[in-house]
Parts: sequence; C-alpha cells; structure tokens
Amino acid sequence: MNTFEIDKEYVAGTYRRFPVEIVSGKGSVVKDPEGKEYIDLGSGIGVTAFGIADDLWQQAVTDQISRVQHMSNLYYTEPCAKLAQLLCGKTGMKKVFFSNSGAEANECAIKIARKYAADRWAAKKAAEAQADVAAKAQTGEDCPPYTIVTLRNSFHGRTLTTLAATGQDHFHELFQPLTPGFAHVAANDIDELKDLASKTPIAGVMIECVQGEGGVIALDRDYIREVREFTEENDIIMIVDEVQTGNGRTGELYAYMNFGIQPDVVSTAKGLAGGLPLGATLMSEKVQNVLGFGDHGSTFGGNPVCCAAALSIVSRIDESLLEEVRQKSRYIFETLEGAPGVESVTGLGLMIGIKTVKPAAEVVGKCIENGVLCLTAKDKVRLLPALNIPMEVLAKAVEVIKEACR
Repeated sequence: MNTFEIDKEYVAGTYRRFPVEIVSGKGSVVKDPEGKEYIDLGSGIGVTAFGIADDLWQQAVTDQISRVQHMSNLYYTEPCAKLAQLLCGKTGMKKVFFSNSGAEANECAIKIARKYAADRWAAKKAAEAQADVAAKAQTGEDCPPYTIVTLRNSFHGRTLTTLAATGQDHFHELFQPLTPGFAHVAANDIDELKDLASKTPIAGVMIECVQGEGGVIALDRDYIREVREFTEENDIIMIVDEVQTGNGRTGELYAYMNFGIQPDVVSTAKGLAGGLPLGATLMSEKVQNVLGFGDHGSTFGGNPVCCAAALSIVSRIDESLLEEVRQKSRYIFETLEGAPGVESVTGLGLMIGIKTVKPAAEVVGKCIENGVLCLTAKDKVRLLPALNIPMEVLAKAVEVIKEACR
C-alpha cells in the first residue's frame, strides 16, 4: 500500500486532500516522492512562517529537545517565560496564557471575557446588598453578562464552543446543540452591534481583522475603531482573533496594529511556533489578573520545545521583515488585479484571496500540475506564503497563478 492508500484506510476522512504527498523541502520549495518540486504558497495554512526546515528554527528546536522536551506547568521553564516576556514587550500586553492551538487560545479568551463580566457583576451585587438599596431589585440582572458577540462569516475554531462562536451556519448544522451564549452580527455595521447590546447584556466582542476562512475579507478600518470605542465605553471585553492574521502575516506583528487600536485580549497560534503546535492568549492590563489559580490550565501549553521554536520566530519578525511582507503583498495585488480571469483580489499583507472567473478548485488544480501549491477559502484561491519567501520564487509562482486563471 502506498501513502494514499494507507491514509484512506486508516485516517479519519475529514480532509479533502489534494493528490500530492510531500516528503521534503527547504524554504518555500517542497518535493514529492518522485522529486517533483512545488512552490509552497500555503505554508501549512499560515504556519511555517519562515518556510520549511528553516536553519535557525531547526537549531532552536533541536537544542531544546536535547535538554528537556516537556515539563508540566507545575514547574518553570525558561523558553515559556522568555516567550511571554517577548510577546508582552512587542505588544504592550501584560500576561500570556499558552495553549496548543488557535481554538484553545480562543476558548481561553472567551473564558477571560466571561469571568471579567462575572467578577464585575458579583462586585456590583455585593455593593448593592451592602448598601441595602432598592437598586438591587431594579437591575433585573439574575446572572452576569455572558454573551460573546462575533461577526457573521467569521471562523474561530472547531471545538463545540468555538464553532458556536463561528458566524457561519453550515459549520453548525451537524453538531447541535452547540455551546450557548453567542450572538452574531454583520461585519462593518456598528449599529447592529449597538442594537443587540441594548437588548442583551454582552460580556465580549470577538473579531478577526481579516476574515480568513470567510473569504479573506478585511474589515473596514472605521468599523474596527468603532468597535473598540464602543467596547471601551461600555466596559465590554474586546477580543481580536489573530490565529491566522498574527505573527507578521498582515505586514504588522498583529493585524490589529494596522488599525491603531489596543484590544483587551488577543488570541494567536498558527505561525507563532513556525510548525509546532502552540497557541497564546495575550491579556491587557485590564484583564491580566482575571484568571487565578485553577481557573484554566493546559498539559502541553507552554511546552519548552514549542516555546523555543516560537522564540526563534517572533524574535526575527522585525520592521525589516514586515516591510518585505508589505512589498510582496503590493506586488501580488498589482500583478493579479485586473489580470485575465481574475475578478478581484482581497486581503492584507501575505494573506490574500483571489476571486477567479473559473472555479477556485479548478485554478488550484492547474497550479498543482504546474508546481505551485495554493489554498482555497470559500470561492477564492487563497495565498499564505512564508513571510520570507524569496521574491524571485514568489514571482515565478504568481506567473503560474496568472496562467491558471486565464
């Protein structure tokens, strides 16, 4: 049996895989068993931020593996502590909780928003009881606010709770009942959010600055700023899901930095550790002490090998690299916008969606035939190349895409 046959026989059939087996690679070029080369414009869905088998990443990982590969969170490890310090230093956030994935990072963010709201509600009730005033009965609040508002067309993960947070009905259909306490409003419509808040007590608002799985659609700058103003004014926790948009992907370290805001909570994963599983939930000063002993935990979160890998990645995402990301983004947009067979190009940085006249799957299939690996998102061809993909390699791949779109 070959790999395809073994996979079909023994691996759960949850993925519609492309008919390609990858056995090796370096940088943004990978190979199949016959030695055919492919330019990788997917980077493991935005994970291998510095490409395949990056030398500095490999060294950081192997050095840490040779010392200690895992230790429980009952003890301290240097990579975990130093990564938290680095992330806080680069973002202005105050605390970090480490997990294994983007869905888990979002679950942590949701727990923070709900516990913050519960703590505020309990303090308010205690003050009313102590004052023994009629206001206690007038509030009509029998439980703390718990609703988390997300946007339609959003995607926040595949656990039952993060599926509930995801604003796409087709993800919900087979898994009812989902975790309660979520509401969805239209993107770029601040009035709908405000109207919902006037009727339903809200604990948090969670957005993606670019809706990746929803079709690589960037939110309007003014809307993002309006959401931040609204949440600040109403003491509602604003969460920015940076699972896919984070770690240099959009031309800033985190996508929210493109919009001049500072969220209360930021979740991230994917490109954080360059190919190893690591999620992080970053907390602002406002919520840094919301989680206490026993409120949350993770067996593998903060694993020293994963954190050593992430230190290698995050420490190299500097202004020089981010400017390269922005330049490569401009090249892709300028080359593909208006090209034959291309209806539109959307996204931000090196997170790009291409609406094609032909079905996206057909374009991706043609690209594979000609040695370029792309992704899809809804009806678009999606590009998530390594941040450091050489310009000449990127240009070659873009020409293949152009030809496939004709």
